[in-house]
Amino acid sequence: MILHQVRPWGGQLSDVELQDGRITAIQPSATAPEGGAVAPDASADVVDGRGRLLLPSFSDVHVHLDSTRLGLPFRPHTGRPGVWGMMLNDRENWRTAEAPIADRTAFTLATMIEHGTTRVRSYAQIDADCRLERFDAVVSAREAHHARADVEIIAFPQAGLLLEEGVVPLMEESLKQGADVIGGIDPCQLDRDPVRHLDIVFGLAEKYQVPIDIHLHEPGELGVYSADLILERTRATGMQGRVTISHGYSLGSVSDSTTRRLIDEFAEADIAMATVAPSVRDPLPLRHLTEAGVRVGLGEDGQRDYWSPYGNGDMLDRTWQLAFTNGYRADELIEHCFAVASIGGASILDPGSARLTSVSDRPGLLVGDPAELLLLAGETVTSAIMDRPSDRTVIHRGRVVADQLGLTPLG
Repeated sequence: MILHQVRPWGGQLSDVELQDGRITAIQPSATAPEGGAVAPDASADVVDGRGRLLLPSFSDVHVHLDSTRLGLPFRPHTGRPGVWGMMLNDRENWRTAEAPIADRTAFTLATMIEHGTTRVRSYAQIDADCRLERFDAVVSAREAHHARADVEIIAFPQAGLLLEEGVVPLMEESLKQGADVIGGIDPCQLDRDPVRHLDIVFGLAEKYQVPIDIHLHEPGELGVYSADLILERTRATGMQGRVTISHGYSLGSVSDSTTRRLIDEFAEADIAMATVAPSVRDPLPLRHLTEAGVRVGLGEDGQRDYWSPYGNGDMLDRTWQLAFTNGYRADELIEHCFAVASIGGASILDPGSARLTSVSDRPGLLVGDPAELLLLAGETVTSAIMDRPSDRTVIHRGRVVADQLGLTPLG
């Protein structure tokens, strides 16, 4: 396949060759003597880039596919404050949606792909209420779109591991059935037994040789305490490069010295961070995380669900939000948010892949790189983030899997 007349990262007009799921050649687009374009070899499979931006496709590394209401009629928000209150609201409502959970999950994944996401790490809630029903729905969505995106599934104890009987055996059963990642959540504030909670999470990770992703909503010093316990366990168990902390809302709120220490220790232990671009006062600073070598990825979290009315399946919207909540105005920093949303997330899924080490890094479009790509209308990368155009062509493993947007709502 040849991508004809595209602009990698907004640069010069180029023709890009794809073969066996990778970029195999990049050369300036030739022009006729009169100034017109020269068409590539007619025998090639050609995608007309039309001068659009060529960018790495998105990697959504924090999404709850199983709690979605995308494509369904709008419902007013009924959630109660706090993680437990929100969880109970979801538990009271998720079975009464206007479409089966497998259909909702598959529709949301399709929406994400249509908007440019080809790499996904999704949570699958496992608790005493839903048991493995929601996990099965995410597995079904992954199978339905296996040729359009790569999907990892996190076995996620949204209601904690210890508060209800039977959760740990269900978590283990999901790992036996193919869950890719073991999840944890708020070891101190929710389960109120951080030692036992982390014993279970790290023990299952070791037994099934899977990475770890821990939700951390805990405030201030409590959040720092849990982060230090996670750091300690990561070192002790040799899990460097295989642990992600998601959210970490308040880890930057204690003091400058604590912020610097945490960033340095996350880099040393190769603990990754997944953010959903929240509007919080003192997050860990994105630029400092990158420059320290901490892998940072972006995700959409819940999508118009029983936790929140926000989210639409479009990582370009969430990229805008990441730039906005960080107060970025300079093009270099806004473009860095796109790099985080694409290659940053990919480095969480594959720690051996290219990493961002400065805000000027623009990897993912070199010969030999995976052909996980997005053609996007826009004068510059920054203008595309601001305008969020619908003119998109999505490429997964060197094949076009979506061209512009054309989904029909479920309802």
